[in-house]
This record gives sequence, structure tokens and C-alpha cells, in this order.
Amino acid sequence: MAGTINMGILSDRQIRTAFLEGWIASEKPLDGDQIQPASLDLRLGAVAYRVRASFLPGPTVTVADRIQQLRLHEIDLTRGAVLETGCVYIVPLLESLALPGEIEASANPKSSTGRLDIFTRVITDRAQAFDTIPPGYNGPLYLEVSPRTFPILARTGSRLSQIRFRRGDTRLSDAALTALHDAAPITDRKPMIANGLCLSIDLEGSGAIVGYRAKRHTDVVDVDQRAALDMLDFWEPISRRGRAELILDPDQFYILVSREAVHVPPEHAAEMVAFDPLVGEFRVHYAGFFDPGFGNSAAGGAGSRAVLEVRSHEVPFILEHGQTVGRLVYETMSERPAVLYGAGAGSNYQAQGLKLSKHFRLG
Repeated sequence: MAGTINMGILSDRQIRTAFLEGWIASEKPLDGDQIQPASLDLRLGAVAYRVRASFLPGPTVTVADRIQQLRLHEIDLTRGAVLETGCVYIVPLLESLALPGEIEASANPKSSTGRLDIFTRVITDRAQAFDTIPPGYNGPLYLEVSPRTFPILARTGSRLSQIRFRRGDTRLSDAALTALHDAAPITDRKPMIANGLCLSIDLEGSGAIVGYRAKRHTDVVDVDQRAALDMLDFWEPISRRGRAELILDPDQFYILVSREAVHVPPEHAAEMVAFDPLVGEFRVHYAGFFDPGFGNSAAGGAGSRAVLEVRSHEVPFILEHGQTVGRLVYETMSERPAVLYGAGAGSNYQAQGLKLSKHFRLG
């Protein structure tokens, strides 16, 4: 099939065909909702290895070899296990790849993973970069998992990361992105386009709450349970008052939201990338994939805000309302997906504003 694929991000139909043709494989049958409009959810395998430190294997070494050198102990995930904050775990995934020579892939945490401040990165054998799978890769996939704020309960089959497949150069130039906006607006504001659509922070808000600050020393979060936890046991709401600014405390985790409501047309996908590390000592958005149909009227959306996972580094930093904090890079799909984000796919964050992950209930 690979030779007949148009340039672009592979769709849900093409991912299903890849399973049938054997260049994506899994140890267990797929979950019914595992294939997304432009990506595949990856599932944890049977065991997690606690290791001394994060690593890249390098060009001549397998991940399994490095695990044997760095492992502290082995954790059985088949019945569920708690992964502690501040620790690094390597988990073999149920999925593996035998990519054709013209297909490459990239990975990102799922939206809910990012909103829980779980740091995840996919590693492959002989890798020299995280979350990047080169064309023609043939071998297993592993996930580095490091909970930063909340201890988590995970098990075999839990889905913390997702992978996107592409053929060729899929990224839209600024000129093409401007033309796309002129034809069908991709944001409700006048766009600032510079290496993608620039996004800014909303600290004025339409309600009393403009963000959330994570609490420390909380109970465990079960990553597979929806609406099981009282939000106030894990989060401190940040009220709108005084100047529209927020001082980020070092190494605290925040959930904030963009001013812009964004649209991803059905023939495109998008990814959030860091704006510029030189504009401030903070990191924005761990989970970067935006599927076709996100915020789009064709999929039941009316423009969706980008929820921003924010962490300051080393020193306190003041964020001001309207400050640019990230870029949304748009890419061309190889074909329109069979199902758009939010249209029959059980999507949790369509038409969203400021919103915590699916694990929490209000009150």
C-alpha cells in the first residue's frame, strides 16, 4: 500500500490497512477506539522497568540492552501498578513497526496524558532522538514514562501516547497557511502566522476561573477511569482578579488556555510546538497532536481553545494576557479521514474551553 499513499499524514483508513498489511503489528487485538482520525493510540505492555535515568540507546544499541544496564526493578502491569512521581520507567509497548522505506512516524503524549503532567516519550532501537521513528524502521516500540505531579495507576493496555504516520514533506508553509485561513478561517482572531499559527495566553477569561494549579502530595490517578476524582482534591482554581497576569512558581504545573479558538479542517492535521525558548523559562504543551476536525464546524465544533500545559523552570516567571506561548503547525492529510475528531469518535475535548483532563469531575 505504501507506494500508493499520497503525500501527507496517514488517515484512520490507511492505518487500518497498515495493520492488515503487517507493517503495524500488535500483540493483542486493537481496541475499538484505538485508531484516531490521524493517529494511533499506543498501549502499555505487560511490564514496566524502573531505570536509574532516561536515555537514548544510540546508533548501535537496542533499548532492551540499555534496560538491562540501567534497570532497578521490574513491575508487573498486568494487574495494574502505581508509577511514582520523580521516577523514570521504560515500558515495552504492545505495538511494533515494520515501516516501508517512504513512511516515517512521530509520537506525542495523548491530551489526557499531558493534562496529568505525565512526561512520556517513545523510544526505538538505535534511536538518536525521542518520539521520532525513521522511514523503514523495523522493531519494537518502548515508552518512557515519568509522572511529574500525580502518582498514577496504569496497567497493560493503558494508552498514554499516540503515533502519527506521514509520507513526504507534509508541513504547510506560512503562505499556504495564510491561504488556508483566507479560504476557511482557522482561528476566530486575526491570525499571527510565523512558522505556523501563533497562539497566545488567555488570562482574562469569560468566567471567574482562568486556570488551574496542580496540588502536590495527592492521591493516585487511575489513568483509565473517567470522572472518578473530585477536581478540588487535585487542583487549585486560579481566579481572575486584578491585572491579567500570572506568576508561574518554579516547577509548578498549570492548566491554562489560549485566547484563540482554533479550527483544523478535515483535510489537515496540526501539532503544537514550542514558540521560542528564548522568550521565557517555561514549557508549554506536552501533548501536541490536533486531529482533523478539531474545533471544526464539520465535526460539531465551533472553534476550540487550545488547552496549555505549562511549567516554569528554575525561576518565577510572569505570564501576561495575550503573550504568545506556542505555535500550531498545520500539515496536509494524505486523505480525508473516515471519521473526524468529535464526530462519532467519542472525543473528549471537542468545542472545549479551559478544561481539565477527563479523569476529574467538578465537585
